[in-house]
Amino acid sequence: MVVYFIGAGPGDPELITLKGIKVLQKCDVVIYAGSLVNKDLLKYAKSGVEVYDSSTLNLDEIIDLMIKANKDKKDVARLHTGDPAIYGAIHEQIMRLERENINYEVIPGVSSFLAAASVLKKELTIPEITQTVIITRIGGRTVVPKDEEIEALSCHGATMAIFLSVQEIDKVITELKKGYNEDTPVAVVYKATWEDQMIVTGTINDISHKVKSKGINSTAIILVGEFLNSNIETFSRLYDKEFSHSYRKKDGL
Repeated sequence: MVVYFIGAGPGDPELITLKGIKVLQKCDVVIYAGSLVNKDLLKYAKSGVEVYDSSTLNLDEIIDLMIKANKDKKDVARLHTGDPAIYGAIHEQIMRLERENINYEVIPGVSSFLAAASVLKKELTIPEITQTVIITRIGGRTVVPKDEEIEALSCHGATMAIFLSVQEIDKVITELKKGYNEDTPVAVVYKATWEDQMIVTGTINDISHKVKSKGINSTAIILVGEFLNSNIETFSRLYDKEFSHSYRKKDGL
């Protein structure tokens, strides 16, 4: 018996991996992360599967389901939104499974910040502009270490993907202003790749008003940085005519 932590992707049911689908199809128990996971994915599960919505369960109840499945020799598909390694809360589940000597595997998925970049049709790392992506969130019930607060991270001027924070957009903007210029581009993508997806673009100076006027207060990624500037004309050297194909194959840069 194995518990499979599967990245279900950002919303579009076709953005789960082939491996994720194959594992989901063979499992006897599915525990999915409520409305964050597209229910269309449950159509891939086999007939007669046990299905549980984890949004109504606490950690003990989730682990109890896994323990019972282990006793019954049933594989479990634990469907997490996006990629389970990013704000997936799998750490505490894994610790409990190890304590119970229950086997588990993690299958990666497409994170929502990557889905947001795709619907914006942007590359997060532009040569000479930024080669770093900072993935972070604002502090709330989950405390953010002082050195990792947005205010401290903003001094790098790198591309920033801010999760779980749009409900505090004014606070986010106040902290971003400590490091970024007020004309720095910002995009807020609500439910990237879902049918009701919404994109709001602006700058640090005006994005807060725009987001609030659309009523967006959850389930959105905030992307910040000059990579969003449509006038950038710097290019990677990967396909520079001066570089040979053998160079590309050797270094991939």
